[in-house]
Amino acid sequence: MERKRVNSSKIRSIGYDEKSMVLEVEMTNGQVFQYSKVYPEVHRRFMNAPNPTAFFEDKIAEEYPAKRV
Repeated sequence: MERKRVNSSKIRSIGYDEKSMVLEVEMTNGQVFQYSKVYPEVHRRFMNAPNPTAFFEDKIAEEYPAKRV
């Protein structure tokens, strides 16, 4: 999955596959997590968030189960 770099203290890059609705988040420490059943609108809001770390912690980390890859 191709990821795009973001300007964040904890997140290095974000990827998304709309067909499978899987969001992939690469942390600055190199860990990569996948989140399933993430709607395209959530991904769009995440990518446009003024503070990606806060959006991730509030809207993704607590709402979707993570799988480390």
